[in-house]
Amino acid sequence: MTQSEKQKHGGDEEVIKELCTANGVSYEKVSQDGCNIRSLEMFFSGYPRMVGLSLFPRLSQLIVVGQSISRIQGLDACPQLRELWVVECQLTRISGLQTSHELQKLYLYDNKISKIENLEALVNLQVLWINNNHITVIEGLDALQNLRELNLADNNIERIGHSVDPNTALQNLNLSGNKISSFKELTHLARLPELRALGLKDPQSVPNPVCLLCNYATHVLYHMPGLQRLDTYDVSNKQIKDAAESTVMKKIMYYNMRVKSAQRQLAKTQAKLLEHKRKLQKVPEERIRALNYALKSLEYEQAVHRTSARTWEDVSPPLPEGSSEYSHPPADVPRDPDLEQKVHSKLDALKGRLKLWTRKREEVENRHQQSLALATEKKELMVHFLLMELETVGNIRFEEGRSSDPWFTSCYELLLSRFCASDFKAHGVTGIKINRIVRIHNRALRLRFEDKLHALLASEESTTFSQNYKRWLEYLFYVSDPEHASENEFLHVPENGFKTVDEYKALGRERAVPLSNSMSVCEKPRMEYALSQANACGKQDADPLPFRHGQILVAKVFLGRSMPAREGVAVDPDNYPKLHSVYRNASKEPGAGTHYTLIHESVHGNCECSLRQSQWFAFDHELALPEYLIDFEYVTQDLPQCVFPQQKPCHSTEDSPLTTYEINLDEEALNMDPVPKQRPKLLILDEKTVLEAARANVLSQITVLNLHGNSLSKLKEISCLTALRQLIISFNEFTHLEDISHMPNLEVVDACFNRIVTLEGVRGVGRLKQLDLQWNQLTRARDDTAVLRKHAPSLLRLNIQHNPWHRPEAVRITVLGRLKSLTHLDNQLVNEEEAAAAVQIAACSRINQAALIAHSRTERERPRSLSLLSAAQLLTRLSPNPWDLSAEPEPGWTSKITALNLDGQRLSRLSNLDRLVNLRWASFNNNDISKAEGLDNCQHLEELSLNDNYITKLDGISKLHCLTRLSLNGNQLTSLDGAVLDRLPNLHFLSVENNSITSLHGIHRARSLLEFYISNNNITTTRDIYHLKSLTNLIILDLYGNPVVEKQHNYRIYVVFHIPSLKALDGVAVETSECENAKDLYGGRLTLDMVAEKLGHSNVSEVTELNLQTSSIRTVDLAPAELFQNLHSVNLERNNLTSFSGLIYLPNIKVLHLNHNHIESILPRQKVQAHLTNRQMLYNKVNSSGYGQQGLSKGSRDAGPGDTLEPLMSSLEVLHLGHNGISNLANLQLSRLTNLKALFLQANEISQVEGLEGLMQLRELVLDRNRIRALGETSFLSQTVLLELHLAENRLRELNYLQPLPELRRLFLDMNKLQDLSEIDKLESLPSLVELSVVGNPVSRRSQHRQSVVLRLSRLQVLDGMTVSLEERTRAELTYTDSQCSVPTSSAMETNVPCLLPLPMPRGVPLRGTAVNGGAHHFLGPELPCNLDEMPLYDAPKYRKQKPYGGLMPPSCRSSQAELNFRHLRGGAPLPTTCLLPSGHRVLIPYPSQPDQDGRYQSHSAPKPPPM
Repeated sequence: MTQSEKQKHGGDEEVIKELCTANGVSYEKVSQDGCNIRSLEMFFSGYPRMVGLSLFPRLSQLIVVGQSISRIQGLDACPQLRELWVVECQLTRISGLQTSHELQKLYLYDNKISKIENLEALVNLQVLWINNNHITVIEGLDALQNLRELNLADNNIERIGHSVDPNTALQNLNLSGNKISSFKELTHLARLPELRALGLKDPQSVPNPVCLLCNYATHVLYHMPGLQRLDTYDVSNKQIKDAAESTVMKKIMYYNMRVKSAQRQLAKTQAKLLEHKRKLQKVPEERIRALNYALKSLEYEQAVHRTSARTWEDVSPPLPEGSSEYSHPPADVPRDPDLEQKVHSKLDALKGRLKLWTRKREEVENRHQQSLALATEKKELMVHFLLMELETVGNIRFEEGRSSDPWFTSCYELLLSRFCASDFKAHGVTGIKINRIVRIHNRALRLRFEDKLHALLASEESTTFSQNYKRWLEYLFYVSDPEHASENEFLHVPENGFKTVDEYKALGRERAVPLSNSMSVCEKPRMEYALSQANACGKQDADPLPFRHGQILVAKVFLGRSMPAREGVAVDPDNYPKLHSVYRNASKEPGAGTHYTLIHESVHGNCECSLRQSQWFAFDHELALPEYLIDFEYVTQDLPQCVFPQQKPCHSTEDSPLTTYEINLDEEALNMDPVPKQRPKLLILDEKTVLEAARANVLSQITVLNLHGNSLSKLKEISCLTALRQLIISFNEFTHLEDISHMPNLEVVDACFNRIVTLEGVRGVGRLKQLDLQWNQLTRARDDTAVLRKHAPSLLRLNIQHNPWHRPEAVRITVLGRLKSLTHLDNQLVNEEEAAAAVQIAACSRINQAALIAHSRTERERPRSLSLLSAAQLLTRLSPNPWDLSAEPEPGWTSKITALNLDGQRLSRLSNLDRLVNLRWASFNNNDISKAEGLDNCQHLEELSLNDNYITKLDGISKLHCLTRLSLNGNQLTSLDGAVLDRLPNLHFLSVENNSITSLHGIHRARSLLEFYISNNNITTTRDIYHLKSLTNLIILDLYGNPVVEKQHNYRIYVVFHIPSLKALDGVAVETSECENAKDLYGGRLTLDMVAEKLGHSNVSEVTELNLQTSSIRTVDLAPAELFQNLHSVNLERNNLTSFSGLIYLPNIKVLHLNHNHIESILPRQKVQAHLTNRQMLYNKVNSSGYGQQGLSKGSRDAGPGDTLEPLMSSLEVLHLGHNGISNLANLQLSRLTNLKALFLQANEISQVEGLEGLMQLRELVLDRNRIRALGETSFLSQTVLLELHLAENRLRELNYLQPLPELRRLFLDMNKLQDLSEIDKLESLPSLVELSVVGNPVSRRSQHRQSVVLRLSRLQVLDGMTVSLEERTRAELTYTDSQCSVPTSSAMETNVPCLLPLPMPRGVPLRGTAVNGGAHHFLGPELPCNLDEMPLYDAPKYRKQKPYGGLMPPSCRSSQAELNFRHLRGGAPLPTTCLLPSGHRVLIPYPSQPDQDGRYQSHSAPKPPPM
């Protein structure tokens, strides 16, 4: 043993003694007692090395705290160790644990460990604490499958990534005190299913930067709903989780709308670009068509000339577009040399012109594609920004600037100030146009920038530097170098900031963040790269300025201490210690000292811009904060043609002088000799025309048939041409080609320039080798090639250019993958590699085992991610493939599949999905599927996406009862099948955008729907909105792009009113003010849609009665009124109408019930004039006070406003206006209802009877329960045919001005203030009065009023509701006669009421009428007429006042029998009365003649009199 070993051994012995002493173990007996020791502890000192542990072979717990241990050792002798503490020591790395297989708890906190390593053997480890170390990366934990608690607090960790994915048993994780700043990093923790406690800002540690962001807790709780504790707080409450879930769902919906808005903006741009392209291509296409027509016509004439010499059957391959289908004839054919030369010259000229216009059209197409790509790129950038906002829960926000924003102006001027046109003069650039400025709000980057800046200033010793730090803040430009960029930095930098200097070095650039204060300097790498790429491509029609459109980042940079970069010294922070940045002037070269210029110095001239232009290199990426993103384009002086995006609108090519010149050249070529003869166009093909066209005698011998340039749409006789080999039908009107079926020898068909929409129907053309279908209307490449593959197996050449294909980018691959025999497609040779690739793609277009393995996942839980992707798309993107691709899958593997993403696989149908019984999320977007079939066994399917297919019906998904989300955008749906939707009870998301749906009928069956997207369809009527009213949970609706949006006035408010649950409409949130406006505008509006909703159908033309009581209706808008031709009765009682509104336009309405409304006039009330005072306005409103009539004379008030106005509602006969609060009849304008026969105005506030002058047909008028005090002279001036008048419960004291009512039969005056019988005398002027009621008046309380009234009104049959019988009238008259005989006659007695003795007044049974038994013959004998209408009236009103006996013959003039017979005659022939049925129709009711029906009379309309 050497001396050093002896010393070491002696030192170890002292350490062991200290260890034994500290744990109460005798050092002398340690060899014997050590086997029983289970736990050892050493605190703060005395144990510098881990020695002597071999003496404790059964040790299970070792705690070492505060020692100077630098490495773990000696644990090999402790195989049972389960818990190890080596904390607050000097450990620099993890080691010495290779044999500690039983270790369950390991505590290594407060050391100097920089890397997690050497833990692979600890398979039983459950607790690991390595907090407060120097760890920067989470790694080395893959083997710890049983780890339940991990403490990594107080380290330097910035990213989490997938480092803890294998630790699925992890329950407690502490990451406080690190540098995690992104929400994206936290989402990785959602893959830990057992995680229950998470710490990111523990009170004992500094919080992570991410904890300082908004919505931090919401984000965490949404992604990890199983958490019980977050940052030591209890978050197990379900309400907390629900609140987080609700917040995130709202944000997802909001950003979904924002993304749709961006997509719509792109669609608008695409539409404008397409329109512009068509405008620019109009002339080239017209010229191409004209030149092709002339070319083929000339070839036709040439062929005819050749055929006249001999029949030529050899057919050569077609030349490029527009060229002849024929080759030169054989040499032995006779020909005219001059004619042949002219023909060839003209053919060459036409082909040259055709080539020119074809090139011009292709140039326009290329420019269109460039502009389209640019617009798409901008849209994708904005969508990426929106998704970034969503993923960061708003902590990164992008604000698009407007010219009114101060920051926009400042940024705009900054860019212009640093742009020098002289730098770009060599490229023809004269200016710069700024299209858009986006302000970047990144809270995490800003906090990092501020913290780093404050820390830097705090560490500076110089106070001058700290106080003047703003001097070193500068705004600099950054442009990505496409040659040295690994990704799109305009997506990376706004989110994560600039790369580190080491990352820039790895990309081949300087070890610093490259910035500049000059446009030309920062743009130089991009410009050079774009020019080199353009030269490499060699496209002549490309934009001559390939770098025209660009983007630039503006960053706030702290330059700090800086200096010019030294020549020959690499830009590296190590070469410039204590500096924060360096710069290099634009005119200095980093080399041997020679001058160089980024933009040649001769261009500058006298410009001084180059003196200020510098390139800066910042050494700390955290001190560069991106703040603005500017989208710009360079302006050139002489553009060769209009550029598509955001350019000033250019004129059509028709107006261009150059175009006119080219057209003139075309005409010269067309007019060259020989000029083909004009041939009559064939419309119908028969045997004769076929023979003439082919110049043949027998149909069976025709081998070539040229029908070019006709107007044919059918080939009826073509089947007879059994020998036909070549058929030319260009420039016709064909839409299908089924007529060429079953032609066994047909080899060549030229059908260009027709209107063919499909090849369906083509059969039996097995020898067809060449087919020209260019310039037609074909759209479905897959279906059409399927027809050719089956029925034209020998096809070698196919030309299908210039058709409106549905997916033009995939047409060539689709055709080549199915037509394997093709050698030429669209005049291009098909090479072997291209054909093999197409066949391979076609082979993968079926759902087979390989497809399922490659595109399926087996996760059981839906991914919780702030994303707008479907679950299937998310899982296939985020989760690794669970299958072993090198081995055969185990039995039953298909039942484990829960997610399937087969987007873009060119599938034609859904097959082989029967075994996917547990499939929950599926996506089949961007395929060729025409039917949603094959999913019947996928009973657990929750999400299904079938966007961009060819589906026409919803059939096939009715059995998916668990379906919650269904997306069918971009298909060919025309309707929504309610029967299918009714079987999807859990559906809460439905998207059917970009279809052809014409009606929303059936959507009401999707009762659970929350989100409904149906933009860009063909919904045209507002009636469809009513189908959505039953969706009480609907909160998001999108109808954008439907015709109803433009057609419906106030569309948005209209929809908001009818669907009050909406929170967002057409991508815009519904504001509270919109809801209020909707209620004001559409509340109580009776429309055609509302009627259809109430009726349950839309066939309103058959409706005769309409009853909408108590429906809160305020206005009526039943347009068009012609639909209601059969409507006769309308009941709108108990609503909120103030006028008749749209009811006046209903053509045949007869009965109108408007009781219990607020009717003020027939037409809507005019607004109060502005010049009226407030008092006058008040007077006009309160008409019952009399003030409203101040400006009108009495005559004017009586006449009313309706006498000079045109009549309205000519068919209306019955009108009910009771309980409306009407105070002024004149304002109602009732005189305009000229055909009215019954008017009910009971229970209003009418004080004057006026405004009835035009109601000359009125039969019944009800004015009960009003405030009428007196009748006016003109009140009933025009009511000469009035039969019934109700004035009960008013305030009448007098009965004046009733003389104009000669036909009045029934008068009800109950509950008024009539006091004197003299007022009753005035009723003698009513010759037809048969019924009167004065119950409740003071006059009725007189003891003998009944006898007096009976005597005064000789024709009265019913008084106060009781029949006036013959006996009553006779006794009253006899009593009156006897009293007159016993009392002296005097003038006074003649004018007073006779003093009759009181007679008993028995109450009888209420009757409708009365009559005396027997009839007139019983009393008068046969010599008198029985028809009372033939008898003259006994007395006229003008004579009644002169007779003292009230119009009766004096008793002395009559015998007793004659008197009785006469009285019987007066009372025995009662006049009939009328009443109204509830329907509004009037019926005639005669008085009954049965004696047992005598009694009290009950009026139909009048109130029942009170008991007497």
